[in-house]
Amino acid sequence: MADIKMTLEEWEVAKAKFLRKYNHLSEEDLAFEPGKENELIGRLAKRVRRSRDYILFTLKKGIADLESNRL
Repeated sequence: MADIKMTLEEWEVAKAKFLRKYNHLSEEDLAFEPGKENELIGRLAKRVRRSRDYILFTLKKGIADLESNRL
């Protein structure tokens, strides 16, 4: 079970924030389907060489304030 649930709309905003911070990520790295948050988190953790917890924290922070440009 994922520790986070995101809509496609929330992910689109968070994805833009991730791309600003980690511009080496590909569309394949950033592919997301609702209900498959764990796959996304694992893939991002591997690609940015951070822990799963870091990615989860970052995603939660990114979607908590969708209006902010900060990640």
